[in-house]
Amino acid sequence: MDILKKENIVLGATFDSKDQAVEYVGNMLVDSGYVGPEYIDLMKERETVMSTFMGNGLAIPHGVAKSREGNVIKNSGIVVVQVPGGVDFGDGNTAFMVIGIAGKDGEHLNILANIATIFNEMENVEEMVNAKDPDVIYHKFTETV
Repeated sequence: MDILKKENIVLGATFDSKDQAVEYVGNMLVDSGYVGPEYIDLMKERETVMSTFMGNGLAIPHGVAKSREGNVIKNSGIVVVQVPGGVDFGDGNTAFMVIGIAGKDGEHLNILANIATIFNEMENVEEMVNAKDPDVIYHKFTETV
C-alpha cells in the first residue's frame, strides 16, 4: 500500500478549530484503510498531551503510543491537507499544512523524518501552501519519501 496516494491530498480546506482539522485528517486515514475508527480519538488524545504543531506552518496529528497496540493501525500512510487560511493549533501557532500520519511497526519515525526534511525548507512550505494542483504536493513527498 502506498504511503501517500494522490487522492489523499486535499487543497483549500478550512477549519474552525484544531479539533475539526484533526478529526478531518483522522477520517481520511480511516477512509483510506490505514487505521481503524478508534484512531481518531487517539489522535485527539495526543493533542491534549502535546500539540502536534511542528513549526513552519506544519501540524502532524497522530495517535498516542497505545495506538500502536492491536490492529488500530492497519497500514502505514499519510494524508495531506492544505489550509491556506490556516488553523489555530494553540499557543499562537497556525498550521497551513495538516498531515495525518499512521505508522505501522515503527515506520512512523521514518515518515516523520521525511516530513521534517521537506518542511525544513521554507521554499517547500510556501510552494505547498500556495499550490493549486495536488501534483505539486505529491511530487514534494514522492521525491523525498
